[in-house]
Amino acid sequence: MINLYPAQIESISLHRVGNKNKNENVFLSAEPLALNDETTALLKEFFFKPFREKEENYYHLTNEVDVEFNEVYKFVSEIFEDTAKAHQNSKKLATHLFEQSNHPHIKSGEVYIVYLTGILLDNQKTDAVGIFKSELKHDFLEFEEKGNNLDIVIRQGINVNKLDKGCLIFNLNKQEGYKVLSVDNNRYDAKYWLTNFLGVDALADENFYTKNYLKFCQNFAKDVVLPAEDKQQEVLFMNRAVNHFAKNDAFEESNFLNEVMENPELIPEFKHYKVEKGPKYSIEDVSSFDIANKAVSDARKKIKNVINLDTNIQIKLDFINPESAEKFVEKGWDEERQMYYYLVYFNKEQKS
Repeated sequence: MINLYPAQIESISLHRVGNKNKNENVFLSAEPLALNDETTALLKEFFFKPFREKEENYYHLTNEVDVEFNEVYKFVSEIFEDTAKAHQNSKKLATHLFEQSNHPHIKSGEVYIVYLTGILLDNQKTDAVGIFKSELKHDFLEFEEKGNNLDIVIRQGINVNKLDKGCLIFNLNKQEGYKVLSVDNNRYDAKYWLTNFLGVDALADENFYTKNYLKFCQNFAKDVVLPAEDKQQEVLFMNRAVNHFAKNDAFEESNFLNEVMENPELIPEFKHYKVEKGPKYSIEDVSSFDIANKAVSDARKKIKNVINLDTNIQIKLDFINPESAEKFVEKGWDEERQMYYYLVYFNKEQKS
């Protein structure tokens, strides 16, 4: 889990990268940007906010021959080895980004290359290089006094509440291509930022496996449990799955199946489904791994725990206490009405 609150900006270089396809140029600043306390505080919020709001999906820098041939890897390594070369290498990074900016949809924008210290990643203190790009310009109003009147002046600038593109490259796991976080809020060319510029692959760590295994379970519940049983059992299966992950530090598949799969007949179905669908989630050969708590929390927020009925009634089941749904909710068939029903037991209605 990442903690960016204690992070400090040690240096920052600002350049502008145009679109080569449109014959735009790259502008490289001669010196690093001079910051004051107010600007630093504003930029930290601008850079870090999207990383606090999004899932932590980690990558690592790669190259088909060797990671040392990855351009970003070379320049970032030089910054980590000698921070006095941060601005010099920021120019190389901006130029490398410019060389990838040849698709007609790619927008010109400002590029910030930042050397950061004091970041906590899984309670480990580390430094990092941040590469951020602002692309979209927004109109805003300024007001000027002209004699006895106020006048409106329309200007353009960036919205500091929304970073367009960014990555944090942490000074960890150098031999494996470092540990990288990335965001891209303007996905007009999916390959431009992650593939062509950064050259990254997903990092197969505990976060990767936890997130992907839970996504796989969610699809198993939808494709197998729901048709074989009903919506209530689909929701309850995912309740049990998430709670199993939440209360364990490590995952072991046989223990998981014995605890979560209440209908033993579905265990062979699960194994068959894993053979068929596992490669999509990169878990086909995975049966044990350490569990990432942050990935479990993120998954819990996304998984639906509501039964929607065609009579415009919703039944919301408690995701923390699934035993309540098993004890106090019963499904049946009414012969007279020729309709299914849910019978809900309770002692008293709770005030909202």
